Parts: sequence; structure tokens; C-alpha cells
Amino acid sequence: MAVTQDDLERALRETLSRRVATPRPLAADPAGVAIRRARRAQRRRTLTGLALAGVTTVLVTAGMAQLGGQPGRPTTPTVVLGDPQGVATTSAWPVVPPPPARPVEGAVDLIVGSALVTADAKRYDLGVGPADRAQRLPDGGGWLVVGRPTAAKRSLWAVPAGGPPQVLLAGAEEVVLSPDGRQVAWRDGDQIFAGGIIANQIIATVGVTAPAGAVPARFVGDRVLVRGGPRSGGYLLWRPSAGALPTGGDRDVRDVYGVLPDGRLAGRVTVGGRSCLALLDSDLTPVRTGCGPTPAADGLGAVSADGRWLLVNGRAGARDGALLVDLTTLDAAVPDRPVGPTITGEVAWTGSAGAAYADRGGALAQLRPDRVLAGGSAASTLVSGLAAGDRPVVVTGPPDRAGRPSTR
Repeated sequence: MAVTQDDLERALRETLSRRVATPRPLAADPAGVAIRRARRAQRRRTLTGLALAGVTTVLVTAGMAQLGGQPGRPTTPTVVLGDPQGVATTSAWPVVPPPPARPVEGAVDLIVGSALVTADAKRYDLGVGPADRAQRLPDGGGWLVVGRPTAAKRSLWAVPAGGPPQVLLAGAEEVVLSPDGRQVAWRDGDQIFAGGIIANQIIATVGVTAPAGAVPARFVGDRVLVRGGPRSGGYLLWRPSAGALPTGGDRDVRDVYGVLPDGRLAGRVTVGGRSCLALLDSDLTPVRTGCGPTPAADGLGAVSADGRWLLVNGRAGARDGALLVDLTTLDAAVPDRPVGPTITGEVAWTGSAGAAYADRGGALAQLRPDRVLAGGSAASTLVSGLAAGDRPVVVTGPPDRAGRPSTR
């Protein structure tokens, strides 16, 4: 083929111009290297995060399974009436390492300020408001604490053994617990309610309309003893399963202190305008009356677990104080003197061996019937850690098999 010089020069120029317009590939691409390194680092971080999330999920799941298996831990929301905000706070448990100590004979659990001091000298911060009454739950499951009446009325807390407190009720006018801690009754608004306590929850609630001023006073088996208001007065027994409150009420029954093992009740009645002690049948009818000592009108007192003894405020001779009454000889035996200072608050019986209560000075009074029969009286012990004008709250509730308070 005939190729001129001009054609060769043009072909050379075109070839060179194309080579200049096309960038030469670099042996190493810095941008590509940086991008690839960043992607590898991101993949490593993602894999590490997924692994940690998996471990955390396993640990949390195991912890929830362990908490769910503990007795007394609720798995559904508790029943709260009113506004519980600011009522209870959660705090460390315990606040003071429990010192090694042996239980003291006849010792009881006490609430001192905001702390619980058990019979075996362990101290716990309850994390609840000021307490008015407290009761042990069965089988060492913790405590139920009824708050003092305030502008927001009363509250009820469940304090599991080793766990934070939980508000069960708030804004109730009055709260009463059954002796075994498995039932609760309260007044809220114009109704009286009753329910069971299981796993620190209130269940199977029943409510009925009640007259003005009527409040639950105590449990008598599966019935609730209701104290009438200023107009109706007296007491009546309400069976929640039966529906509405019964009409009427026994106006001669002024106070009820407790239930004997055979179902009779120990109470205060009026006989001919005089205040007397009496044993009542299941319908609140007096079956035995003793008008020797004069029981006080404050309604404070308690019956021993075996039903023999009644410790109650009253007047013997010209002196006021706590009276120990033998209910087996109520119509014959008359105490000739008080056996201890005036009762303030609840009385805790440790089986039939002894009783403990707080007196008006904030001291803990303890007595034993056998020593009283021998001429003795209650011994008072000052309680440390009390604020001025405060008093310890004696914890009541079911004792263990040995007759001592359960503090497990």
C-alpha cells in the first residue's frame, strides 16, 4: 500500500494524542485502599457489637429467669389505688451489714424510723414512709407495712425479703390485714373492699357501698368485722362473698381485740352502762362477761395465740395501764393491778410465752404471763435510733413453728 509521509505523521499524531487523553492506571490506588480499609474496620466493629449484644441478651435473660423464680416476685402489675408517686422509694438492702447475733428469747421485729430491726439483730432500710403497723408475711416472705394516716390517707406496702418495697394500696382511709397476711380489707371513698394477697399482689377484689364512717376493723376467719360510723355505731360481720353489708349491727359491742382458736372473740361490751370484757360467739353475742377490770375505750389489746390471755389497756383499782386477763376464768379472775405501762399501737404475742408492745414513752415493754403470775410485771427497754416524739412499731404476724417470729 502506498503511504505518503503526511499520512504517517497524521497517524502518529493521533496515536500520541489518544495516549495523552487516556490516564495511565496507577500501580496503587490510595483512595481505593482507604475505602477498603474503612469497610473492613466497620465490618469488624459490627461483628464485635453483635457478639456483645448476644452475650448481654443471654445474661439478661438468665437474670430475668432467676428473678422470676424467686418467691414473692410479682410477674404482673400490682393493684394501686390513688396516686402512688412519692409514696415509696427504693433503697439499698441492707443498709448495714447484719452482725452475727443469736435471737433473743421473746424478741420481736421492730420498725425504728425507716429501718426494720429483726429479732436476730439484722437491720434493713425499708425505703417506705412512716409506718403505723407492720406484719410478717407467711413462710418468711417479707413484710406488709401500713402507713400512718396523712393528708393522702393511708398506704400499704409489700416489702419482699431482700427486695425493694412495692405499693399495693394508696389513698385508703383504713387498712386491715388478716392474721396470716393473706387477706386485706380497706375503705376507699364510699366503699369497703376486700381481697386476697398473693405474690405481693391484691387479687379477687370485692367492694360494697358502706355507710358514712364505717371502716373495716379486723378479719374473723373469712369475714370482715366492720365498725359502724358515728350514726350506726357498733359492729357487724361482712362476708365478702355474700355481697352487700348486713343491716343493723350490735351496738353493745364496743371493741374487738382478737379471735380465739375456737372461733369466739374477745371484746369490750356495755352492760348496764358499764364497760366490761366479754367473750362473744361468731354472731357477736356475749357468752361470758367479766366486769371486774374496766377496759379502756381506745380499743388497743390482743389475744395470745393459744386464746388464753388478753393483754389490754384498762383500769384496775385506781391505776391505768396494761392488764393481763386470763380468758379461761374471765368471770372469776380480776386483775388487781396493771402489769405494765399503757399500750400504744399493736401487741405482738410470741406464741403464748410472752407479749411485746410500745409504750407511750417510746420504750419497748415485754412481759411473760408466767412471771406476771409470780408477781412480776413488764420490763421496759429503751429503743435507740428513734426521733423525738416517735415510737417503735412492733411487727406482728404468724410465728414460726418454734413460736418465735419468722425472720428468714
